[in-house]
Amino acid sequence: MDDDQRWWQDTQDIPRLVRAIYECISGPAGAPRDWPRFRYLQHPQARSLRTVVEADGSTRAMVFDVDSYILDVAPFFAANDFHEVEVDQRIQRYGQVAHVWSRYEARPAADSPVLLKRGANSIQLCHEHGRWWVFSTIWDNDREGVVFDLW
Repeated sequence: MDDDQRWWQDTQDIPRLVRAIYECISGPAGAPRDWPRFRYLQHPQARSLRTVVEADGSTRAMVFDVDSYILDVAPFFAANDFHEVEVDQRIQRYGQVAHVWSRYEARPAADSPVLLKRGANSIQLCHEHGRWWVFSTIWDNDREGVVFDLW
């Protein structure tokens, strides 16, 4: 099966699409990430939002289109082993839109006992032209004072 067929299959099932996102960004330090597949999963107008906590405790949002996200994370992935693994998922769908809460853990290897961080992705999807597209991804990491109360 060629990449286009595999990638198309990723877009036909929401849990599979979310798993594919994690696969695209995970790998050992310096290993190339699967950015062509990642781009394929994203709507052409997709956005990502990272919550940043400043030293004084205030927060701000960093917003990226697909290519600016890739440019932002590439130096980190070049220097660090990083595997994001989904540990829980909740999907809500209404017609052609879906929302996924995806809890994750980041580790140096998928099966490593070392935990780098935990957090949650809020992923909004739209179904268009016979496939699911990632339209936006917003995430935050666990830290003191953050309570995850959806489960």
